Amino acid sequence: MPVTYAGIKIEHNAVRENVGLFDVSHMGEFFVKGPQALDLLQYVTINDVSKMVDGQAQYNAMCYEDGGIVDDLLIYKMADEHYMLVVNASNIDKDYAWIAAQAPKFDCTLINESDDWCLLAVQGPAAPALMNEITPPDLDTNTIKYYTFLETNVAGQKNVILAATGYTGEKGFELYFQKDQADPAIIWNAILEAGKPLGIEPCGLGARDTLRLEKAFALYGNDIDNTTNPIEAKMGWLTKVDKGDFIGKAAIINAKANPTRKLIGFVIEERAIARHGFEVVNPENLEETIGVVTSGTMAITMEKSIGMAYVKTDYMAVGSKIAIKIRKKTVNATVVKVPFM
Repeated sequence: MPVTYAGIKIEHNAVRENVGLFDVSHMGEFFVKGPQALDLLQYVTINDVSKMVDGQAQYNAMCYEDGGIVDDLLIYKMADEHYMLVVNASNIDKDYAWIAAQAPKFDCTLINESDDWCLLAVQGPAAPALMNEITPPDLDTNTIKYYTFLETNVAGQKNVILAATGYTGEKGFELYFQKDQADPAIIWNAILEAGKPLGIEPCGLGARDTLRLEKAFALYGNDIDNTTNPIEAKMGWLTKVDKGDFIGKAAIINAKANPTRKLIGFVIEERAIARHGFEVVNPENLEETIGVVTSGTMAITMEKSIGMAYVKTDYMAVGSKIAIKIRKKTVNATVVKVPFM
């Protein structure tokens, strides 16, 4: 997947206004099957997998014992005792090893099929209209509810999982299929052809990043990693400490009771871009470090410089003033409510 095809701004605007197509086949796919598949997933993740029904997807995360985040992931419930896990590409080997280390305690099997699966994402307000052109006539993709999925045919190719999920904040779908059962080139080309009247653009990693940041979606390796816990990363809403025992539970409860920093969104008040790792300081005492930038960009839709950072809890309130050291100068910024748009 390239950084860009026609240009990040062109691709970004296509997704916000029309529709874009991403090839994200680099993501990882694991399958957990067996009588205690649910028990394993409950133990290694922080959300409550038991609440899922067949055909439902769930955003989740895994933590180490100290509460540090192993990875964030999606779980798809295919059926009772059968789940698909979708993990970040850079974490495939690490995630598999982590889950595999816990699996012997449970009566289930864990399989890494990442090399066998393709994943395309069709994102944007025109995504349902596009998909209606290349799926069976009795399927109205407008009726597929957010974070649910089904198996269907796409462009004549069978056994495609069509999921109403995505990473842009727009309407859209992710298409999962095994490359020996459906031809990825046929599906890719059919989507581009059907999307021509709708203003489709193939999109790269650059637009994927600018789109997700406008919606304040966390990126593993930038905004979350093994040094951050779900509470400070504003993932408390998906952390179900009352579901029973799971890895990292005690540390997460402690982090909730004793917060020291929070992930916030900010807007810079002048034309400058804060990047990952830049120092956040007290605007009234520039020698006092109060945090660190995790992500930043010039928001294409908003035409403002935005970003996310971990800051001390004294500076987390919306409206708080912070300062960011950008190379040889310091710029002022304001904490804002997220998502940015």
